[in-house]
Amino acid sequence: MGILRSRYDFTRFAPLSRAVAERVCHASADLSFANSLVLDEEALRAGHAALADGAPIYADARMVAAGITSREVIVPLADPRVPALAEEAGTTRSAAAMRLAAREAPAGAVWVVGNAPTALFQLLMESPAAPALIVGLPVGFVGAAESKDALVASGLPCVANRGERGGSAVAVAAVNALLYA
Repeated sequence: MGILRSRYDFTRFAPLSRAVAERVCHASADLSFANSLVLDEEALRAGHAALADGAPIYADARMVAAGITSREVIVPLADPRVPALAEEAGTTRSAAAMRLAAREAPAGAVWVVGNAPTALFQLLMESPAAPALIVGLPVGFVGAAESKDALVASGLPCVANRGERGGSAVAVAAVNALLYA
């Protein structure tokens, strides 16, 4: 972290925003994330408080769940109902999984999307009940940037970034920053 801080001045960020920016930059070895992250300290405080109170965490991919080691993470993609729902709706399994989870999850959950833009788009189409925070950091050339732009524009409490970069490791870093802050 000393090397990281010697190369970028993170002191311009509020405390939780700084924690997230530092962990994301560290996890990706990419300091430019500090300039592309969309961070809202109030939303981060709400997410931090929800996590401290034991709010459930829902993730779009097992890779995300594997990186959040201090808490159980629910991966709706593992639900046996998902393949049929995806086929019936004519959508991806990731979108179907989030649709199902958003309908069944309690209010105040934390949602983490690090892989599938379709999962993030689905959360925006059928928003879960009063999400404490949505960490929307999917990666890719198809829909990733657009899904994150839509998340930021939605007004939902979120962490996102501008552009195509993202991924499971980056999403995990953002959540772990809040868990360990």
